[in-house]
Amino acid sequence: MNEFPQVLTIAGTDSGGGAGVMADLKTMQARHVFGTAVVVAVTAQNTLGVQDFMAMPTKLIDEQCASLGDDFNILACKTGMLADAEHVHAVVENLRRYDFGPLTVDPVMIAKGGAPLLAEDAIQTVRDELLPLATVVTPNLPEAEKLTGLTIADNAAMVQAGHALQKLGAKNVIIKGGHEADPRMANDFVLLADGTAFWLSAPRVATIRTHGTGDTLSACLTAELAKGQSMAQAIKTAKAYVAGTIQDTIQVGHGHGPLNHWATPSNEVTVHDA
Repeated sequence: MNEFPQVLTIAGTDSGGGAGVMADLKTMQARHVFGTAVVVAVTAQNTLGVQDFMAMPTKLIDEQCASLGDDFNILACKTGMLADAEHVHAVVENLRRYDFGPLTVDPVMIAKGGAPLLAEDAIQTVRDELLPLATVVTPNLPEAEKLTGLTIADNAAMVQAGHALQKLGAKNVIIKGGHEADPRMANDFVLLADGTAFWLSAPRVATIRTHGTGDTLSACLTAELAKGQSMAQAIKTAKAYVAGTIQDTIQVGHGHGPLNHWATPSNEVTVHDA
């Protein structure tokens, strides 16, 4: 009873199905774990952008967490869109109240189309309250800059930002390099709790169908941790899976299209010592 790997996403929805809770659950299913969800916000969203969103009452967040804590054996969880400082704090309080396993923090701030998904005043709350709970944090370059206050223009700055995020309390760090200037490769910097560091690289694909990449990577990482993979191996699996979902594209929508969550992990991801 209750032994099948169960995981949790705490995030916002995407009515277009490509990001947020929807992408998380698709990824979790594809990675053979049972996904559950606490909905923090509901968006009106498609591949062209976010038209509107509304955050849930914090009382409902408390009740969703209590409901899951009463019944499920959650082995790992992740956070995504958390809307504003009030909702970040409510999520933090529930993460302290319940043991949902290792925590992956995807510090979602801006949608692919540019819409803000985290209020400016909530960034400090993420920094002060959520990051110290993080087993692993997975920012992209703009998010890492916001959290650390650093300008990240090259690999050396990515390394510096990784150490800065550890000082803020996150045990393990992945800084995603999808926004960097390298036209050939997407390079992610990984810094583990024991001080081990390495780079993960995958060939860039000429496509705008990359909606939900951050959600998908963090959801895959969460799934692999729930299955008992080491942090290093879970990160490598997540990078390979996301690379596969981009390479094996599907044609949906008129804008930043979604990933192909049926895809198999890419075998073109390489590991380099830092």
